[in-house]
Amino acid sequence: MQYVHFTLAYWCLLAAALLPIACAGLAKAGKFGIPRRDGGYDNTNPRNWLARQKDWRARANAAQANSFEALPLFMAAVIIAHQLGANQARVDILAFMFVVLRILYIMMYVSDMATARSVMWVAALLVNIGILFIGYR
Repeated sequence: MQYVHFTLAYWCLLAAALLPIACAGLAKAGKFGIPRRDGGYDNTNPRNWLARQKDWRARANAAQANSFEALPLFMAAVIIAHQLGANQARVDILAFMFVVLRILYIMMYVSDMATARSVMWVAALLVNIGILFIGYR
């Protein structure tokens, strides 16, 4: 019986899936334990509370939504590359690059660096497309 190990690309899937949760935590950071009437986090109506946030908290929430949006293509690309028997080292490198670019994207989004953020978004998309087609023969 052959045992299959979890590839680096699969670990990157997990990391990418956790990025939206990290963004949500960032948007809520420092607001736990503060009464709702004083602007503290409202766990009863979390989406309404997040929708009312301004500045970096609003951008962290927007980065959360975009991170969820980027996830399906990344997951599909990695799985398809594995199914097509793509070179594992290349898939691993590109998957790692995708996660790094997405982390940079989030940092630039929260920091209000719009142009740099867009560059990271495009770069991550191109890496994702590269993963998708790396096993194409």
